[in-house]
Amino acid sequence: MQLDKLKDIFSKTNNLKIAVIGDLMVDEYVWGDVQRICPEAPVQVVDVIKEEFVLGGAANVVNNLYSLGCRASVISVVGNDENASILKELLKKIGCDAKGLFIAKGRRTTLKTKIIAVNQQVLRIDKETRDSLSEEYEQKILDYIKKEINNYDAILVSDYGKGIITKRISQGVIEIANKNSIPVIVDPKGRDFLKYKNATVVKPNKKECEIAAGVSITDKNSFNKAGKKLVNGLNLDVLIVTAGAEGIVIFEKRKEPLYLPTEAKEIYDVTGAGDTVLATLGLGIASGLNYAESAKLSNIAAGIVVGKVGTSTISKDEIIHYVETHQPYNIFKIKSLDELKRIIKMHRTNGKTIVFTNGCFDLLHLGHIKLLQMSKRYGDILVVGINSDESVRRLKGDARPFIQEEERAHILSALDCVDYVTIFNEDTPVNLLRELKPDFLTKGGDYRLDEVVGKDFIESYGGKAIVIDAVKGISISKMVDDIRSKM
Repeated sequence: MQLDKLKDIFSKTNNLKIAVIGDLMVDEYVWGDVQRICPEAPVQVVDVIKEEFVLGGAANVVNNLYSLGCRASVISVVGNDENASILKELLKKIGCDAKGLFIAKGRRTTLKTKIIAVNQQVLRIDKETRDSLSEEYEQKILDYIKKEINNYDAILVSDYGKGIITKRISQGVIEIANKNSIPVIVDPKGRDFLKYKNATVVKPNKKECEIAAGVSITDKNSFNKAGKKLVNGLNLDVLIVTAGAEGIVIFEKRKEPLYLPTEAKEIYDVTGAGDTVLATLGLGIASGLNYAESAKLSNIAAGIVVGKVGTSTISKDEIIHYVETHQPYNIFKIKSLDELKRIIKMHRTNGKTIVFTNGCFDLLHLGHIKLLQMSKRYGDILVVGINSDESVRRLKGDARPFIQEEERAHILSALDCVDYVTIFNEDTPVNLLRELKPDFLTKGGDYRLDEVVGKDFIESYGGKAIVIDAVKGISISKMVDDIRSKM
């Protein structure tokens, strides 16, 4: 994925409007602690610490679109109940257009209560209606889409099998969209994929693909057979199959299948990953990316979101950060202060701990490497501030630095333990510390703790300053003397 193209796409997402039709849900998370067994039955007792409601199902697709800067319109049917009120309030908070939300008396709005303790889900309780929509509400939805179709850049169908996406709804939406040249991207459910016939894109997982095609997938050949059977039999432009650890496979008409390896590095929770894939696929296609580019974008997004716990969304900043840090030589680790502030805020939102160290780093040596490696052990993200050339001259004299600031920044950014590098022109990093507020400030062992610049400020908000033991007998002055003596 080209970074410039990605940034250009994201700069225009606020001009997109994408309709999401499907099964809306509320996910209730109950976080607790388990330290005892119930005396009445051999079950765990969960002491509740925190409760929260988040958008789930098709509503999580909407939430992801808003996180990516798009405008979204939700189309569905919910009950006349308390859960519907919670859902509408959550949609209102993100600014979602909910004019297409219809209320059906007697229908239950889906609520999934997830009990989480000891860092894992121990129980889920579902309250929902799975009955198919009546003809009355099918007609209301189709009439609404006919009226609004010219306002949409794409339609996403999120089918969770709860009765909203009937065959009449699915085929009606696809027919209306095709007549108006609007792409329809479907996240399917169940065995009968005929109700998605003539859609632009259908996005099953590997098991769903196997069942719908009636082909046992045991190797690459059988996978290709199943994919081609569906893309041709359903008259799709493309079938995009999510295959877990195998990544994503793209079956496009008249093209060889394209296998994209997974982007996930650590998988904590796959909850909502399919919603993220659907949202980013829709955004990519609506923005003019081709199917392969859109699939690559959704693959990156899925790789990020499975590293989070619970029903989560993805942001533009997270995707851009991922692409930047996976470029050759990590040259995009070098950031301005304004860029760093934005990025650090994103990392903090995701629960990351920030470590900061600084120096001239003129002629990088073993002592520097040890300092950086040890610093990274104190947290998740290591930011290195380096003195500008002008600053080094003021501190070290006109003969320094030996290596210019840009080259020093590039050398540091090549180290795996370094996440970001920024150049500052002041003599001390105090301004950087005030702007970034890291959790830890580290310095090499040639300093005493009370000599560390910024120590008092760091400690004022609960941070910690740390002195790391220096490697004995190494200094830049000694290195220069040794080099000159051998010339």
